[in-house]
Amino acid sequence: MRKFDLLYKSAIELKSLIIKKEISSLELTKLALAKIKETNHKTNAFLTITEELAISSAKNVDDKIKNNLEIGLLGGVPTSIKDLEPVKGYRTTKGSLFLENNISDTDQLGVERIKYEDGIILGKTNVPEFGASGSTENKLGDDCRNPWNLNHTPGGSSGGTAAAVASGIHPFGQGSDGGGSIRIPSSFSGIYGIKGTQGRVPRRHSGRMSWHPVNYSCMGPMSWFVKDSALLLQAMSGPHSEAEPGTINTAAPDFLKNIDNGIKGKKIAWSSNLNCRSVDPEVVDINKNTMKIFEKHGAIVEDLNFDINLNDYEELDSILTLALNYSNNKSFYNEDPSKLMPHVRNSIESGKKISSDQYIQALTKLYELRDYISSIFKKYDFIATPTIAFTANKINEKHIVENGKLKILKMTQEDKYVENNLNYSSWNFACKQFTALFNWTGHPGASIPSGFSKNNMPVGLQLIGAKENEVGVLQASRVIELEKPWQNSKPKI
Repeated sequence: MRKFDLLYKSAIELKSLIIKKEISSLELTKLALAKIKETNHKTNAFLTITEELAISSAKNVDDKIKNNLEIGLLGGVPTSIKDLEPVKGYRTTKGSLFLENNISDTDQLGVERIKYEDGIILGKTNVPEFGASGSTENKLGDDCRNPWNLNHTPGGSSGGTAAAVASGIHPFGQGSDGGGSIRIPSSFSGIYGIKGTQGRVPRRHSGRMSWHPVNYSCMGPMSWFVKDSALLLQAMSGPHSEAEPGTINTAAPDFLKNIDNGIKGKKIAWSSNLNCRSVDPEVVDINKNTMKIFEKHGAIVEDLNFDINLNDYEELDSILTLALNYSNNKSFYNEDPSKLMPHVRNSIESGKKISSDQYIQALTKLYELRDYISSIFKKYDFIATPTIAFTANKINEKHIVENGKLKILKMTQEDKYVENNLNYSSWNFACKQFTALFNWTGHPGASIPSGFSKNNMPVGLQLIGAKENEVGVLQASRVIELEKPWQNSKPKI
């Protein structure tokens, strides 16, 4: 076995090895930290390494085992926290120069639970500024890069987590998803990622903004193996007395118990373009072939008659999200706009111009769309689409949609970091064509690795379930994994 091969094993297998004392949590943690040192200058997956925390947590797990004490769900296996979420005593930069030295005084609830369940936190993973991009770049350093091809992005905003998992630092990591930010980088980076139903994983109540009705974002796992995502989702899920409004107040189901039950008899509505989206034909073909696996295992696959035009609902992002961005980040803009990424600065300016009438009309459309998507799940168990319309773009390129067609926009370093006339929705629209609407509606969804393009970049299949049916999404994902195990191919880094 090569030095770092152990890190590509599943978290469940590693947990078993630790319990049986075939390897210690400390040994595994030191190996993962060594892998960071070997790869992070290439991928920039981590913004902060929490080595002291990781070592002390691993020693604590080994002491528990030595003294025959029960260990937590995560069993001393290394993981990471996306740098939008606070970890007590360490910096939370949110990818911004304004917060470069911001030390958190509390743990996010999901982080608190990961610690309690004996997850070993190696560090904070890279994010675009304020999580506001489908690719991961900020002014704190070089772009985060895709382990499959370092000239390409791993996606965003959980790009650092995707790069860390794909490069074999740890088997699973924490991401979050407000418009596709787990599913997009999972697809771009050839790994599995799932967001739960909105409210499945609690976040700490953070004051007045926690009551805001436009809450699309949720924490979730990213991993090489489906069962590892189920395990990490289990660790983070469930009600909490300090959680924000909208948290699901019933206990989470056992995500692992029936994960191998298959999908026989389940009805899946498939759409390659949701009747209006612009998609690379190669991505469609790869996903159509993967959909045949569902039929082979007894599912009923039908073409989805998606009879609304999603282009009529884009204001849910261009108005509601930009308005929220302005409200959350205007203080930074007022202090020193030159410190912001130009697309973030432009987005704040756009948000300031939104009228109350625009906002109310957009909010009305949000509830209209939610009702329509709910009606689909009265007939079907799942909706399947491509995760993203294309494979990972190069670091200095962005995909945009122009006149109904995908187009690549080349960007200089000055365009990216100093001045441009784009807000982040310009390219996020292209990235989020299939993902964002299920944040707007709050449904659980996953990106399942489905193959590779001719240029050897990963492609993902998106599977969406009815609300609170994460178990079903995991079962269906597991069918693809068993039939077409993506772990057989790994990036050389």
